[in-house]
Amino acid sequence: MKKLSILLIFWAFSACQSPQKQETEQPASPKGKLVVYQVFTRLFGNTNTTNKAWGTIEENGVGKFNDFTDRALDEIKSMGVTHIWYTGIPHHDVIRDYTACGISNDDPDVVKGRAGSPYAIKDYYNVDPDLAVDPAKRIEEFEALIDRTHQHGMKVVIDIVPNHVARNYQSISRPEGVSDFGDKDDTSVEYARDNNFYYIPGEVFKVPESKNGYLPLGGEKHPLADGKFDEYPVKWTGNGSRKTQPDFYDWYETVKVNYGVRPDGSYDFDVLPEGFDKKDYREHFEFWQDKDVPDSWKKFRDIALFWLDKGVDGFRYDMAEMVPVEFWSYMNSAIKMKNKEAFLLAEVYNPALYRDYIFKGKMDYLYDKVELYDTLKHIMQGHGSTDHLPAIYNGLADIEHHMLHFLENHDEQRIASALFAGKAEKGKPAMVVSTCMSTSPTMLYFGQNVGERGDGDMGFGDESRTSIFDYCGVPAHQRWMNNGKFDGGQLSPAEKDLNDCYKTLLSFSAHSEALLGAYKEIHSYNRENTEGYTDKLFSFVRWKGDEQLIIVSNFEEAEHAFQLRMDGETVATWSLEDGTYRLVDQLSGKEDLRLVVKKGQGYIDLVLPGLESYILKVKK
Repeated sequence: MKKLSILLIFWAFSACQSPQKQETEQPASPKGKLVVYQVFTRLFGNTNTTNKAWGTIEENGVGKFNDFTDRALDEIKSMGVTHIWYTGIPHHDVIRDYTACGISNDDPDVVKGRAGSPYAIKDYYNVDPDLAVDPAKRIEEFEALIDRTHQHGMKVVIDIVPNHVARNYQSISRPEGVSDFGDKDDTSVEYARDNNFYYIPGEVFKVPESKNGYLPLGGEKHPLADGKFDEYPVKWTGNGSRKTQPDFYDWYETVKVNYGVRPDGSYDFDVLPEGFDKKDYREHFEFWQDKDVPDSWKKFRDIALFWLDKGVDGFRYDMAEMVPVEFWSYMNSAIKMKNKEAFLLAEVYNPALYRDYIFKGKMDYLYDKVELYDTLKHIMQGHGSTDHLPAIYNGLADIEHHMLHFLENHDEQRIASALFAGKAEKGKPAMVVSTCMSTSPTMLYFGQNVGERGDGDMGFGDESRTSIFDYCGVPAHQRWMNNGKFDGGQLSPAEKDLNDCYKTLLSFSAHSEALLGAYKEIHSYNRENTEGYTDKLFSFVRWKGDEQLIIVSNFEEAEHAFQLRMDGETVATWSLEDGTYRLVDQLSGKEDLRLVVKKGQGYIDLVLPGLESYILKVKK
């Protein structure tokens, strides 16, 4: 979901505590770091290259679950991937007639794009029918994909979107005995604790006034595209708008879910006692056992447990900060009681709330967006400074393991797009820093590894971002896919080189013990003591056991020649005696570099090409 200013969140969250190191249980991990591959499922396997704006499936094509073949999964796994986040799985609104499967048609007036927003969920107990070869057997086809993914040694993550559901939510697949959202609501009042939605009693919903010449489906005639949508009484819109006619830029395709937060922002449920940020998920689970919680809490807990029973290994939570942290304590502790290794990733953009959502809400990981990602983006664009990076790490040092790193996702611009960096290679040094700087997981968005640009107007979405609302092909990714061979056979030489860089880096990160060990930046020391070392370079060291790494990246296209220095404290910590040590670059295999230790200080003569990095392993 697009980011929303914290000012739009209508309740007040409690202030977070001061940073402090806390011991928390971590999911089991391999020898190295976790690597998450985010894939927009409907686009992954599509080989159609038509890319007509507002095109239908027949015109533009669509990917299927079955496109994730053994060969495809082998190639994904070869990049060091441990978890695949299959984006867009739960059944969301879509402008396509599936009435033969018992699915009601969706209204273009309250659906964004022809393929629909993956964050306007219509039925949490089934999957997007577009993704199945046989829509009537869509959940069976997804279960088969779960099994295939597991057979290839990777885990499955899907979205859950607790803050809002589609305006026309209706589950036709819910298990027997499960009531639907809103079925038991008292619609005569704005708020009741166990209502699933907020209402504007006595008022009729009005479709937003279009802006910038927008027309549903690009102006194509459709029997339901009449500027009307039947909703009485009006529900609050997903981003908290309380208008009977939301603004065009509101999340008008969704309605907000009520978690027992009164319209004035006060809570209608028990809050966590003092000190619960230091308790584990078992104690959180026990706390809620005798508490009466709002109905929406139970509904979403049951949805999560349903998917765990299907074999799903974890969830990515959309706009988690718009839902009170107590709910997350309730939900995530129930999930962990069922699967203690479940992978729980949340979209939270307010740094002041990070520690609450980790320690009280029992999240495993949060996006490191507004600090690391935003800073790296500015550096890639040429107007940022690497001098800002040490402070980011230091400020998050107590929670660094929980801050997932990424350079692209479905909400963000493609690096190669003209509106971001204009050149995919400018992401290479940033990816090395993002991947190697902390012990947290690294996320790769599909197509990023081959320089996908996100060009073209597909309908509802914006250029520079691969469309999440419409049917389209993803050109660079399609060249990598090579008609289902998944061998990169159609890639240009530059795209192949880029893919090799990502593959080498991420595979290394998934097997390096040092990247789960200690960290120290040597950037500040070199800025003060090294001639020719600028704020477009960045360097740090990582170590654990016998693995000692010196990492240096060049964010400029120009070559830099300098003598990288290691301070005496680092040299002593590594037990390096005076002498010469061979260095092996883990990215290129280069072996002709040397670390010279003289009088307790370290020196490496480097010529670092533009946009390149070294991960230098010390050989003793």
